[in-house]
Amino acid sequence: MESIFMRKRRIRNEALWRTEIMHGQRDFCWLAKQVQNKNIITYYLDDGKKTAVTETIEREMPLLFKEIRRSGSPDASIAFLPGDETALGTEGYRIGETEDGYKIESASPVGYLYGMYGLHRLLTVQNEVGFPYESVPDQSIRMIDHWDNFDGSIERGYAGESIFYDHNTFRGDMELIRQYARLLASVGINAVLINNVNVHRPETFFVTGEALTEIRKISDVLAAYGIKTFISINFAAPITVGQLKSADPLEPEVVSWWEETVKRIYEEIPDFAGFVVKADSEGEPGPFTYGRNHDDGANMLARAAGPYGGVIIWRCFVYDCSQDWWNREADRARAAYDIFKPLDGRFLDNVILQIKNGPIDFQIREPVSPLFGALKKTNQILEFQITQEYTGHQRDICYLVPMWKETMNFDTKHGKSLTVKDAVRENSPVRSRSGIAGVGNVGMDANWTGSKLAQANLYGFGRLVWNHELSSEVIAEEWVRQSFCLTEEKCGKLAAILTTSRDVYEAYTCPLGVGFMCKPAVHYGVDIDGYEYDRWGTYHYADRDGVGRDRTVKTGTSYTRQYSDARFYEYEDLSSCPDELLLFFHHVPYTYVLHSGKTVIQHIYDTHFEGVERVREYQAIWESLKDSLDGESYLNMKERLAWQLENAVSWRDQVNTYFYRKSGIPDEKGRKIYQ
Repeated sequence: MESIFMRKRRIRNEALWRTEIMHGQRDFCWLAKQVQNKNIITYYLDDGKKTAVTETIEREMPLLFKEIRRSGSPDASIAFLPGDETALGTEGYRIGETEDGYKIESASPVGYLYGMYGLHRLLTVQNEVGFPYESVPDQSIRMIDHWDNFDGSIERGYAGESIFYDHNTFRGDMELIRQYARLLASVGINAVLINNVNVHRPETFFVTGEALTEIRKISDVLAAYGIKTFISINFAAPITVGQLKSADPLEPEVVSWWEETVKRIYEEIPDFAGFVVKADSEGEPGPFTYGRNHDDGANMLARAAGPYGGVIIWRCFVYDCSQDWWNREADRARAAYDIFKPLDGRFLDNVILQIKNGPIDFQIREPVSPLFGALKKTNQILEFQITQEYTGHQRDICYLVPMWKETMNFDTKHGKSLTVKDAVRENSPVRSRSGIAGVGNVGMDANWTGSKLAQANLYGFGRLVWNHELSSEVIAEEWVRQSFCLTEEKCGKLAAILTTSRDVYEAYTCPLGVGFMCKPAVHYGVDIDGYEYDRWGTYHYADRDGVGRDRTVKTGTSYTRQYSDARFYEYEDLSSCPDELLLFFHHVPYTYVLHSGKTVIQHIYDTHFEGVERVREYQAIWESLKDSLDGESYLNMKERLAWQLENAVSWRDQVNTYFYRKSGIPDEKGRKIYQ
C-alpha cells in the first residue's frame, strides 16, 4: 500500500512532469540545461514564514538541479541561509562553498531566488569563479516594458501575439506567464509593465472593473518571482472612463476621480507597483492640453498613489510630431531637454522620469540624451529598446548589449566625471526609485523572441542592468553556453557573431549617425527619403553638395548647447566631433575627410559593401555549426540570415546609388554601383 509520504511525492513529481510537458511546448531558453552533479542531491530552505517566493524556489529547484530533493538539514548540498542585509541589501546574495556543496546567503527570499539562479548559471557556464561569490544589483528598478495591446497585437513586436491578451480578452494562461516570469527572474528583472504606453480605448478601462481582477492574477504570478506589476494609463481616463468633462490635473473633480480610482486598484492589488504615463506625445493626451506642465500631471497622480507606496513613471518622450520639413530651425532632438530640464526638482519623490537612451528614437547610432547628468534633482530611469524596431525586427542579427554598454559608460562630463549609469542612480533623490527599463521583445512564438539569437538581447539586458561591469563578450558567451551544447571553438564563433553584429547592422544601414533612412511606419528595410519630407522631424538633408543635420550653435539648431561644456565643445567643433556622430551634428561636403582618413562618400560606399560581406560570413559560420545545433534553432537562423542578406544587399545598393547620384563621386575601388 502506498504511504502518505510516497503519495505526496508521486503527486508532486507528476505535477512537475506536467509542468515540464507544458514547458516542452516552448523554448526553455538559457534555463534549458539542468545541473547534473552526483554531489548535489539535497537542498535546505528554512521557510518558516512561507511566502510565494519561497514556494517558487521549491518549485524551481528540481527544474534547475536534476533529481534534487528537499532536506530538513542545513548540511544539505545547497543550503539557503540568512545573510547580512547591510552588505547584500534586500536583493543581493552571496554563494559560498561548504563541505557538502554550496550555501546561498541573502537577507530575503527574493535574494535566495536570485542566488538560486546565480548558482545554476555558474555551474552551467562553468567559468572559473572564486568563492565566496557575491552579487548585488547595480540598479534598483530593472524593468521590462511591454507594448502589448488588448487585441493581442504588440506595437513593435516581432515574435507573435501578446502573451497577456488575445482578441480583447485576457489570455488567462498563467502557466505561460509563469514560464516568462522565471526567465525574467533568472536575470534579475524585478518590474514589468504589461500594456502599451500608447493606451487605446480598451486598455483605458484597465483601471476599473473586471480588468483589475485579471491584472491581479497576472500580478500574483509575477510577484512569486519577485516581479512588481505596472500598467500604462491614459491621461484622459477621467473623460473616457469617468465621464468627466475634463482631465485637467488641477481640476478638483479630476483629482478626486483619480484618488478614488487608485484606491480601488490597491484594494484589488495591494502590492501593485504603479503607473507608466506617456502624455502629450504622438497624439496622446496630457497636461499641455489644459495649459499645465508635466510636473502638474505627474504630481497629481503621485499624490493619489503615494499613500499606497505607488510610483509614477513619466516618460520624457515628448515632442512635436507635426513639424514642417522645410523649417530647419525646428529640431525634434531638443524637445525632451527643453521640456523637462526646467522642471528639475519640481517632481514629487514617487515620480520617476523615464528617459530614452538617445534624443531621437532608439536608433542604431545616436548621441546620449543630454538629460543624463543635467537632471540633478529628479528620480530617473534610463530606457532602452530590446525589441528590434529600428535594428532589424528580429530578422537581422543585432546583439544590442554593446550599444547599451556604450550608453551606460558614456561620460556626460558634468562635473569632473559622471557616467550615465552613475547619473541615473546618484542624481535621483530616492535611489530606490531609479533604474533601467527595456522595451521587451517576447511574444507567442515558441522560442519567445522570433529569432533564436534575439534571446541574447533579453538575457543580456537583464544581466547588464544587474551588473554593469560585465562585458558584452562575457554576457554573449554566458548565453551561448547555457543555450547550446558547443565546443569551445564553436562557442567562440557563435559569440563572435553576436558581439560584432551591432557594428555590421550599423555598417549597412546608418552612415555616420544619419538614421531614419528606413521605410516609414514599418521601420524595416531601406527608404532613404521615406521620412525626408514628412512631419516626424527626422531629416538627413542630403543634397548635391553634402549630407547631415546641422545642430550647432554657430549655424544650426543649437542642440549641441544642451550638453555639458566639454561635450558641447566636442560636438560643436568639426575637428573634434566623433566620426560616428558626424552627420547627426553637422552638414558636411561629401569630400570632407574623417578622422579615419576616408572621405564621407567613400566611408558610405565602404561600409555598405563591407556590411553585406560580413552577413555572408555569418551565413558560412552558421552552416559550419549545423551538426552541433538542434534542428529547430538551425533552421530558424538559417532562414533569418537569408532575409538579412537580402536586406543588407538592398540597403547597400540603394544607399550607394542614392549618394552616387547626389554627389557624382564614384567609388574609388571601382565596385558595382547602379547608375
